[in-house]
Amino acid sequence: MESVEIVEADLSRAAHQHAVSELINAYAADPMGDGKPLAAKVRKALIPGLRQHPATLIFLAYQGDDAIGIAVCFLGFSTFAAKPLINIHDLAVLPGYRGLGIGRQLLEAVERKARMLDCCKLTLEVFEHNHRARRLYEAVGFAQVTYQEEAGSALFLAKPF
Repeated sequence: MESVEIVEADLSRAAHQHAVSELINAYAADPMGDGKPLAAKVRKALIPGLRQHPATLIFLAYQGDDAIGIAVCFLGFSTFAAKPLINIHDLAVLPGYRGLGIGRQLLEAVERKARMLDCCKLTLEVFEHNHRARRLYEAVGFAQVTYQEEAGSALFLAKPF
């Protein structure tokens, strides 16, 4: 396999904009994404929205000139640690490149950035039945978290509009 390069995306570059748009659309269409491609209006608003959001942090995996993986992250803040954190919102590798360690390389790049920014943790959500992703996350140290035994495990909840 040709070597893979992980780069921090620069959304002022047209090539990176195109890569982000294509990779997120492919991820959305995946059964472990949304099961369907992005709506045209979402795809049109994606790059401007990411550029406008002050906490956007994106890593791209390239094999040669081909963008084959992505980690879309957002900086957050932990009030209990008084330090920043990074939430990995999307992690995706194109189907033909899965199982080759690219997801792990993306996660390692995110972790390096988090340590450089003195973050207290990385967070993410994963579908219960996305067994491949869960194995990867657990292998690199992610786990369902319990901060206080009496409070129980942390759960991720959403209220869609």
